[in-house]
Amino acid sequence: MAMILQGSIVGVLLLLLMLLLILLLILLACKPWRFFSSLSSPSRALKVGDLERPLVLDDANAQGQSNESTRSSDLEGACGQNEGLLHSPRMHDLVYKQRLPSASLQLNEGDSVVLNSEPIEDLSVGQTLRFLSLTERLAEVKTHVRQEDQKPNLKSDLKNDLLQDLAPKAIADQSNFCLSLMGKRALLGSCLSLEVISGPSCGLRCSVQPTSASRLPLTLGRVSSDLLLKDSEVSGKHAMINWNADKNKWELVDMGSLNGTFLNSQLISHPDSGSRHRGDPVELSSGDIITLGTTSNVHVHVTSKSESQTPFGIGIASDPMAFRRGGKKLAMEDVCYYQWPLPGIPQFGVFGICDGHGGVAAAKSASKMLPEKVASILSDSLIRERVLSQCDASDVLRVAFYQTEANMNNYYEGCAATVLLVWADSNENLFAQCANVGDSACFMNVDGKQIKMTEDHRVSSYSERLRLNETGVPLRDGETRLYGLNLARMLGDKFLKQQEPRFSSEPYISEAIHINQESGAFALLASDGFWDVISLKKAAQLVTQAKERYFKEEGNISEKVANFLLSEAKTLRTKDNTSILFLEFDRKFRISCKVDS
Repeated sequence: MAMILQGSIVGVLLLLLMLLLILLLILLACKPWRFFSSLSSPSRALKVGDLERPLVLDDANAQGQSNESTRSSDLEGACGQNEGLLHSPRMHDLVYKQRLPSASLQLNEGDSVVLNSEPIEDLSVGQTLRFLSLTERLAEVKTHVRQEDQKPNLKSDLKNDLLQDLAPKAIADQSNFCLSLMGKRALLGSCLSLEVISGPSCGLRCSVQPTSASRLPLTLGRVSSDLLLKDSEVSGKHAMINWNADKNKWELVDMGSLNGTFLNSQLISHPDSGSRHRGDPVELSSGDIITLGTTSNVHVHVTSKSESQTPFGIGIASDPMAFRRGGKKLAMEDVCYYQWPLPGIPQFGVFGICDGHGGVAAAKSASKMLPEKVASILSDSLIRERVLSQCDASDVLRVAFYQTEANMNNYYEGCAATVLLVWADSNENLFAQCANVGDSACFMNVDGKQIKMTEDHRVSSYSERLRLNETGVPLRDGETRLYGLNLARMLGDKFLKQQEPRFSSEPYISEAIHINQESGAFALLASDGFWDVISLKKAAQLVTQAKERYFKEEGNISEKVANFLLSEAKTLRTKDNTSILFLEFDRKFRISCKVDS
């Protein structure tokens, strides 16, 4: 009997021990003391209203991280300037512990979004996203950040990971909040200007901003349209332009026109001609040419609000000369482009022409990459200051061409490329320097003197034959082509360059030219279709003639000069794509973003 009683007591004790052990495990897992410790520590959490969203990192990933001072982060900067950081291979490391009620978010433009991080105990790391919408909270936030700067914190790369994971999820949970905020700023800062540069309504202009909701979409057509074109080949409602807030881009859509809509000579209408169905939206960029029917060309200019004035006139004209070869249609392989100012670099701008062969893909790739590479290089303040102090951007242009060539994936297509880099110093003195491969050329007129800014890289040119002979495999007498190409330098054509090492992408780089804005200086860039029929001396005479003709007219005189030069090339029956980019550096030729009422 005693043994039975003793066994019962042991069993009860074991049961109690098990219950105590279970309770202890529950306490360890839940850690309720963290609630009291967070209440007693004023620097651990900063609440603004009820907006609080903690993020935690698994302890396994937290143990390998060292610490650094925390900093406040602007969400707009995270989504704009650090756009490339929003895709992290370690995004799966972060998990949400609490969702922010969507109804509680009301953020006005100018409000700050502060990301604060701090280690909590030894098993997890907390992150809180707070939306500060009141000006009087700024002092409190700054005090909090200074307190946090004295504490151990996460390593900078962990903070970037938190930002990478946080930003896209915050966007999704709050109806694309970040894109909305960026959209707001774009709405305030983007201006679209249209000018009819050829056709019966030549000279007609129209401007609009995304904030002008009552004027969007902007319609182009022959009847009851915002841009009314008196052209029998234009449909009543031919095309429309609208603002895409998600992409922060202007877009063009063909509305089912009878004669089609072309963007830079590429058809964008519905593939089923005559179906009267709308085409797909196509992004618009500054410098694009919209063609309605066959005669009405519309030039597109997109500026930012901060770009109140461009310190020189800009004119672009292009034509595929599609029926110059005995009626055979000729595809457009030229791409004209310019960016003034370069993003984030207000003193510098890039102007260029890419002339493709074998297709337009290489020209499009190069025209996109070259400005990006130049801007990326000049984003380094030391490089920028060196260019300004030495008045020389040779290294910038050379590296930009090298990086563009390295990043192009065009094996069976290539292009000639000419880039004119223009910059202004602190005293508003303008400078220009050019780099090129191929046969698109640029010349400048300064104080009445013609200065050739490029070198001809055709196989038949004297300078290029010398270079080819120095490779040890000289050209044969009368040989004017390599592997069927008349160019020895180009971007792209990777396959041919693998077969023939004499092909090169090394650019010719001119001297930097100081531009006197009071001397009537100008620059002319054009593809080989223009230079095939017009000499440099003749081009300078034509520019002078055009400036005298249009001097007293209103509107963009530089655009009129470019179109005058293009019409001369047509008259002389050029047989190749022709593109012209004309810059007038006289102070009276300026483009402003003036929105029509």
